Amino acid sequence: MRGLIWTVVHLVAIATFASLAAGRIAKADDAIPDVASAAFASHCFSPFMTAARADEVLASTGARVDFYDLDPLSDVAPSQVTGRAATLGTDRRCEVAFDGDHAELAASAAVAGLEMEGIRTEAPLPDRYQPVDSTVLLAARQLNPRRIAVVHVGTRPGPNGVETFLFVERLMPLEPLE
Repeated sequence: MRGLIWTVVHLVAIATFASLAAGRIAKADDAIPDVASAAFASHCFSPFMTAARADEVLASTGARVDFYDLDPLSDVAPSQVTGRAATLGTDRRCEVAFDGDHAELAASAAVAGLEMEGIRTEAPLPDRYQPVDSTVLLAARQLNPRRIAVVHVGTRPGPNGVETFLFVERLMPLEPLE
């Protein structure tokens, strides 16, 4: 009888711990939109972001990340395009995506990131960028006299249903230096 009681106690303890662990995982997943959006805002607009740094500060949030920089502004080597294909006419992309519809939160974070980096001057949106039905933010900003960046935030089909995406792409220089 004693053995049966201990077995039941152990099974109840295991079930309790498993339940608590599942709750922590669910809570951690619930935080991904906030944490990933904040990480995007804090890091994706920085001209010194690198692929290694993207792994460290973006992928660690639990979000899906797509980053490349073919013409870095620091002495790091250009990164390879590993996620989606490189967008024609761009030399840098920083994207995070995560499950669920959190586009309003993500758009607020993207605008805050632009403000933090002092990127305020509007630029004409290139024709190749078109809003989709779920677009919450699509805008071009002047980075300097020769470069613009395009920010796009919205939702789309993802691997687990609807996903929220935020990306910024830096376009190739408008004209060569003389």
